Amino acid sequence: MGNSQSGDEIFPEAVSGQSNIKMSIKVAIQGIKGSNHHQVAIDFFGHDIELLECLSFDAVVDHLLTGRADKGIMAIENSIAGSIIPNYNLVYHNNIHIIGEHYLNIHHNLMVLRGSTIEDVHEVHSHPMALLQCMEFLKSYPHIKMVESVDTAETAMRIKLGKLANIAAIAPKMAADLYDLDIIAPEIQTIKNNATRFIILKKQNKVLPKEEINKASLRFITDHKRGSLATVLNVMSDCNLNLTKIQSLPVIETPWKYAFFVDVTFEEYDHFTKAKSLLQIMSEDFRVLGEYKNALLI
Repeated sequence: MGNSQSGDEIFPEAVSGQSNIKMSIKVAIQGIKGSNHHQVAIDFFGHDIELLECLSFDAVVDHLLTGRADKGIMAIENSIAGSIIPNYNLVYHNNIHIIGEHYLNIHHNLMVLRGSTIEDVHEVHSHPMALLQCMEFLKSYPHIKMVESVDTAETAMRIKLGKLANIAAIAPKMAADLYDLDIIAPEIQTIKNNATRFIILKKQNKVLPKEEINKASLRFITDHKRGSLATVLNVMSDCNLNLTKIQSLPVIETPWKYAFFVDVTFEEYDHFTKAKSLLQIMSEDFRVLGEYKNALLI
């Protein structure tokens, strides 16, 4: 889906009378070229980017905090597997700001070294989530061993570089194109309607004009007494906010106390402003993690 935004690109000062030259945005992703995160980077920012490949989501955040990356991309939830719980805390504890979101339909493809066939394959390597989502297909080939790897595209790259004829990868079509592999079984995911929501991150908040903002991500703690959460949710409803996501996580420092991560959409920014002022009074440790454009229709 088209959600490309120019963001706040960097323009260096003119030097020696030269005109300003637009520089590529440095975008940190979890994974390598050919991964779903790479596809989201292109969909959201376009092709004129400098991709910074990271082996973990912690590394993505570190790139933002140290200034090596201008923006970061992080998967946050999947329509089948649910929320990626640790990433909520990564955003909160590092005070990273959500400046946008993107939904990507996930397509899993079985790919091999050119000339190889399914009979040649002894092992299939991919991210654990990809293996899980293709389990019904893989059950038809009990002789093939499933091996977890850190990234879908990473195995595709290793097959190409090592000329590995007996290993297959489950990865996006982009990986097959980049690493010159044959797709011997396309669209092997068990549930065809499979989408992942990605959040776009920045160290400092990107302030959009109020008329362009219609979604926000919040984090707060309620009193540990009956009806506290219900009261907060009623306030959101009374202020014309639409609750699209709620995720509870334990507060590590205080056993049996929970923080709530919430996404809300709204038609008028003033409605959100009113709710925000009330929630700051009614809850503990209230924080707006990001204000941005809703990637789906309200």
